[in-house]
Amino acid sequence: MAILGGLGAAAAWAVTILCAARATRIIGSAPVLGWVMLTGFCIVVPWGLLEGIPDGLDADSATWLLIAGAGNILGLLLTYSALRTGNVGIVAPIVSTEGAVAAILAVLAGEQLGAGSAVILAVIAVGIALAATTAEAPVEASVGRHPAAVPVLALLAACSFGVSIYATARASAELPIAWAVAPPRILGVLFIALPLAATARLHITRAALPLVVVSGIGEVVGFAFFAVGSRHNIAVAAVLSSQFAAVAAVAAYFLFRERLSRIQLVGVVTIVAGVAILTALQA
Repeated sequence: MAILGGLGAAAAWAVTILCAARATRIIGSAPVLGWVMLTGFCIVVPWGLLEGIPDGLDADSATWLLIAGAGNILGLLLTYSALRTGNVGIVAPIVSTEGAVAAILAVLAGEQLGAGSAVILAVIAVGIALAATTAEAPVEASVGRHPAAVPVLALLAACSFGVSIYATARASAELPIAWAVAPPRILGVLFIALPLAATARLHITRAALPLVVVSGIGEVVGFAFFAVGSRHNIAVAAVLSSQFAAVAAVAAYFLFRERLSRIQLVGVVTIVAGVAILTALQA
């Protein structure tokens, strides 16, 4: 179940990041985040109401839910900002190390990590450095963000997501899945979508609408899969779910005609291979 949950999350998140990449270049990162949160809100709130208030909801689980929500929102905002000018083939692999971050947190909380896994984590770090070595050309010169910021934003997003999915795993161990995935959407609507709407910045276009809707659905589906898998093994589900980077990078090559430098390509392959090996070792 940990493997199936991780694979399901990887597939859903690959679709999400591909759609978000296109949408951010049409309407910008903040509006995309607002619409993604609204879409997810429309799914998880009715779902949570049907589930009812769970008996396991206490101060401890509520804290984990708040941490999961805040980490997910920050991670998405950083990811969308990186995708605004960065290639999916660079952003996705770096963000995918969220699984390694969550695995480290799980180890610090008491799960076992062998010496081989520690070495692979170091290899993944080298891959990130290689992927960020040669700055890619900006996708849109009018955006105004320096391309050197792209890998930094992606790495910060990975850290935020790592904290979020670990907190989600801790919360989902005692709560229904709907309640485990609801906090980011509720907080996102309150602190992102509503302020944007109040200032007339929550705009949308016909081209961007299906992209943000699919991204919002994919986010919820991905977290639901991960929540199921993490109940059996947090580290395996977290690291395996991060394989969305390999799927997204390959798809971006064919769909968006993205090209990477040789150094970046070596870094991306190192990250993807390292994450795959770490999954096997943890399993």
